[in-house]
Amino acid sequence: MADLYLASRSPRRRELLKQIGVRFEPLLIRLASQREIDVDELQHAGEPADRYVERIAHEKAEHGVQALALRSMLHKPVLAADTVVILDGQVLGKPVDKAQAADFLQRLSGRQHEVRTAVALGLPGGNNARVLRAVSVSTVTFRKLEPAEIAHYIATGDPMDKAGGYGIQSLAAVFVERLEGSYTGVMGLPLFETAQLLKQGGLTVI
Repeated sequence: MADLYLASRSPRRRELLKQIGVRFEPLLIRLASQREIDVDELQHAGEPADRYVERIAHEKAEHGVQALALRSMLHKPVLAADTVVILDGQVLGKPVDKAQAADFLQRLSGRQHEVRTAVALGLPGGNNARVLRAVSVSTVTFRKLEPAEIAHYIATGDPMDKAGGYGIQSLAAVFVERLEGSYTGVMGLPLFETAQLLKQGGLTVI
């Protein structure tokens, strides 16, 4: 039986939860059948990057708890997360096309950037429902990238569903000169912070 619901489509988050033995059931957050998106994932005008990523994770967990009630599903914790790459104070999200992916990688080339992953655990409980949160902050330094390397990496298709246009767990690992912080946090689900949240929510990892 699953310990919790995972409000994410990310295969990487699913793999990381399996790595630490957490049993989960995927939960697609759709509160109404005609709606494709229930969480406003656009960064609001003037919203700082750190608050933005925390808001998204919080709302995903919160909406997940609401979905359980609307669907009369078994009440279990809902785990959600959001990851952003921040360069010069600007959020680099998932590239919309190959041109934007190339732009992101050219901007990251030879520079240091920040990766923030916010994790939220929604705990059902009617009027007493609550959301626990944690944040992982890592600093990643890319070596100087050659144009041919960028083009080859983009041709693999790997950048298209990843914040900042790269995945540290794949071919782009060779771009990373230095990492300070959480490797799993850069992947999309910091396991230390996640385990601590689960413990606070009454779930045992180890």
